[in-house]
Amino acid sequence: MTRSDMPAAPQRLVRQIFGHLPEGIPCEMVTLRGDDGFEVRVITFGAAIQSLYVPDRDRRLADVVLGRDNLAGYVAERRFLGATIGRYANRIADGRFELDGRRYVLPANDGPNTLHGGSSGFDRKNWTVTSAGENPSPFVTLSYRSAEGEEGFPGALQASITYCISGGRELSVTFSAVSDQPTIVNLTNHSFFNLAGVEAGGGILDHRLTIAADDYLPVRADGIPLGAPTVVDGTPFDFRAPHGVGARLHDADPQIQIRDGYDHCYCLRGGTTTDARFAARVEDPGSGRTLELWTNQPGLQFYSGNFLDGGTTGKYRRVHRQYDALCLEPQTWPDAPNRPDYPSARLDPGQTYRHVLLYRFSAI
Repeated sequence: MTRSDMPAAPQRLVRQIFGHLPEGIPCEMVTLRGDDGFEVRVITFGAAIQSLYVPDRDRRLADVVLGRDNLAGYVAERRFLGATIGRYANRIADGRFELDGRRYVLPANDGPNTLHGGSSGFDRKNWTVTSAGENPSPFVTLSYRSAEGEEGFPGALQASITYCISGGRELSVTFSAVSDQPTIVNLTNHSFFNLAGVEAGGGILDHRLTIAADDYLPVRADGIPLGAPTVVDGTPFDFRAPHGVGARLHDADPQIQIRDGYDHCYCLRGGTTTDARFAARVEDPGSGRTLELWTNQPGLQFYSGNFLDGGTTGKYRRVHRQYDALCLEPQTWPDAPNRPDYPSARLDPGQTYRHVLLYRFSAI
């Protein structure tokens, strides 16, 4: 066989049109490929992870994140599936905060509170691909400029996110942002994971979870933190050693009951760090697929899919029901702009916000 007769190596980066927004603007899909079929598909609408294919212990591939088959599904219904969240992930109490003596009022889109950036957060924006390539590893960088006053936030914010296959089965996600005025920033990814595979169906209650945190933030019924962290020791929130997600969901614990499961921020050991460190591990006993999450952020919101209500049909014609998937969202603590005792979410001109997130997959 001559060199010209040899089969071409599979492309490690592919760009294509995923659809068009109602105003005619195209939405791109960028596919990044690693080893053993490991593959991530990112769409520009919401800078979202649309699909993530991971091999199991027998090298069988499955898509392990919830998503929609087409752009129309994402546009029609806001469900945060795989999306980039900003300007402020999680909740801000009463939709307001003060910065340098000035009060800012945000849209109240979660009862009286502001959730995930307001009525039209970063998950509803069509980001721009500013760079993409295969060397040394497949990557894509997307950018979005948030204007002064967008959703009530101060300052013009230039945000970017880079997805990179940083190892054979490792996906790195790097968020950065700069502002021309003092502001607040808290960006994260909101992927819903089911390591058994979305197409196969079934929930995540038998997934085994570890979280590197000794404390968590108890919340009110509306998800706003009550105050200081509480130790996890002796509670259903203790995941310092591996536990089944569903093993203690029916415990008579008021914090479990008021949120129909887990929807709480864990205070990661070490607070904010320069480099990413281990934060959590999830294992699906059936397939052997394992996810390790590393981050440099001080908090990790663990959400057990409590409010997936059967009202959304996603990929593979699967209806998203309660506990079908879980979220692990590294971030600054919720409502930090109103809590001087919490890690700061402030960003000043001349500073660069930087959030490093690693998803490391394996099979056991």
